[in-house]
Order: sequence, then C-alpha cells, then structure tokens
Amino acid sequence: MGRTFAIGDIHGELAHLERLLTRLPTLHSDDTLVFLGDYLDRGPDSKRVIERVSTLHQHVPAKVVTLSGNHEEAWLRSLKHPEPGFLLRPENGCFQALHSLTDCTGVDDLEQAAMLLQPTKWFPTWIHDWMEALPLYYEDEHAIYVHAGLDGEGEVWLHPRDGRKRNLLWCREPDFYRGYKGKRLCFGHTLTKELPIDHLSWFGKILDDPSDVWLRGDLIGLDTACGKGGYLSAIELPSGKIYDSR
Repeated sequence: MGRTFAIGDIHGELAHLERLLTRLPTLHSDDTLVFLGDYLDRGPDSKRVIERVSTLHQHVPAKVVTLSGNHEEAWLRSLKHPEPGFLLRPENGCFQALHSLTDCTGVDDLEQAAMLLQPTKWFPTWIHDWMEALPLYYEDEHAIYVHAGLDGEGEVWLHPRDGRKRNLLWCREPDFYRGYKGKRLCFGHTLTKELPIDHLSWFGKILDDPSDVWLRGDLIGLDTACGKGGYLSAIELPSGKIYDSR
C-alpha cells in the first residue's frame, strides 16, 4: 500500500512549494501527491506555481492529484461574468496574480483594476482550461481529500460525491470542524490558526501552536497560511508524519 502526501493551499508561493517538495522523502510509483487547491493569488508566482503543479507528474514517479480550490472556482466564474467583489478586494490577492500572469510594467493601480475587470483579455487560456478540469475531491484507502469541507450539518456530513459543489469549495461551518466523524478527511481553505481548539485539554492548549497543521479526530486541516505570511504544509498518510516549508 503506497503513501499519500496531502499538501495545503499554495497561493502563488513557489519558493515554499519547492522547499516543501525537497523535504518530502523519495517518492515511488505507488505513492500519491494530493494538492488541496488554491494555487494562485496572494503570492508573487501564481503562473510558475501552476506550471509546476500541472507538470509535476512528468518529473516524479508518484501519482499527482490537483484538486480545485475556491480561488480557482472564483476565477472561472469571473472569466464568464467578472465579479468585482472577488477580483478587486486586496485580501484576495488577484492583483498579485495579475502581476504574475501579465506584464504590468508602467501600469498604474487604476489601470490594473480595469484590467482585472476584463480578465478574458489577458488571462491565459491554458490556465483556464486546466482549472476547469480540476476535480472537486479525491479518495483513497487512507482518506478523503477536499479543498474546504463537506455538505451537511451537526454530525451528518455527505460524502463529497453527494454534496453541493459550493460546500466542497467554500465550507467554513463550525459544526463541520467540531462534529465530523467518519473516514479520515484532509482539507485546506481555512487557516489552521482560525480552527477551534476546544477538543484539546487545558495542557494541550498551552502546548498548541495555532499555526501548525490542525488535527481533531478524523479531520486534518492543512492551510498553514501560505500566501498570508505563513508556510506550506503536508501530511504523509497513513503514518501522520508532517512536513513543512519553514
């Protein structure tokens, strides 16, 4: 039985991706790399990150799975009908993606905003097509892998094949983090420092580093703020060994 390495949100941080890849053990043909989505925006290298992950299968013997994230889905929507609320909010990092995907030399902020509102004029077709083909989840003998979470409430959560797309990509339900039980599940999307720690003992809370990979029962949160001043993390299954780009 091969190993699976689940890798959190990259958000345009090529240096963190390359550093993490060098820290993984030697990969074999029965291993799998699962990327949990959100490859672009915020960091400086959206284009080069997508080039790297989309061709990684040519350079490693392992199977490579690239899931969709909410940022990929939001870009696909905006390439049909531009969404100013997504494209222009500084915290979403679309300006950084614009800089990575085009030559903005000499273009002022107002002109850049205008460009963002007309993405079909400059957004690479090959990246659009690649994003459109990304799956929403992956499953193997070790776990289920999804960008954000599941569709459900309380302690009842649907398998990804039965859930609504929006929930798989955008879920931030407190019930999910506290109530999910079932097959091990790896997710990104929500920063680990924002996930609840009420499952920890008082001593565990003292020792806990909120920036680390988050573990609760059958859940594993892997968004350790890459692109927001944090770093990129991965977990090896079934061993549970953690790797990061710090």
